[in-house]
Amino acid sequence: MEIAILMASGMGTRMRPLTETIPKPLVKVAGKPMVETILDGLTKRGVDKIVVVTGYLGEQFSYLADKYNNLVIVNNPVYETVNNISSVYVAKEYLLQGDCFICEADLYVHDDSIFQTDLRESCYYGKMIQGHSDDWVFDLDEQGIITRIGKKGDDAYNMTGVAYFKENDAKILYDAMTEEYGKTGYESWFWDEVVDKHINDFRLRVHPVDDDQIVEIDTIAELEMVRRMLNTN
Repeated sequence: MEIAILMASGMGTRMRPLTETIPKPLVKVAGKPMVETILDGLTKRGVDKIVVVTGYLGEQFSYLADKYNNLVIVNNPVYETVNNISSVYVAKEYLLQGDCFICEADLYVHDDSIFQTDLRESCYYGKMIQGHSDDWVFDLDEQGIITRIGKKGDDAYNMTGVAYFKENDAKILYDAMTEEYGKTGYESWFWDEVVDKHINDFRLRVHPVDDDQIVEIDTIAELEMVRRMLNTN
């Protein structure tokens, strides 16, 4: 069985004023809300259950449960005060149900074939960036196993916002989330920091994707750049 957890509870502050009236994952690119570009890819893959975790302007996501018959919506009541660790935590019971995608919901998937790959190992989707990056990157050992998830790196795979945990690793993540949530300072943590704290408990690889297959859009300027690239609205 395959599950997908989509984190859609954030306030999208870097895309204001656009996000003052619409949650960022519902902003349209090429005529489609960004979250639907993810959902359509997961649906084509045949994912059994999709969990969308909402918070900010959460009522606007309700139509998705009617449009996608394998989708459930879970509310994150602490999205304003706790980082996205809270979105995985409120949906953590689903980690016990099978193999699991965990995705940011504010991604534009230009090529949904990225979801059709036969993923035989747990992985993070990553883009290779030559030179220095201040973004989230993966350090790898000689066998290609991820040894660190964190900010800054050189000639490294950068995070794209999509991860995949095979059933055994999903259970390990469940245990790690249960252990770490509520510890001092957890309010500021990204969920990936929990994975990094327990990195030796997993066997995670990078699944490479091309730069134009999936795009993270954080600002209005980036949104307009993508729209110009696609020559659409």
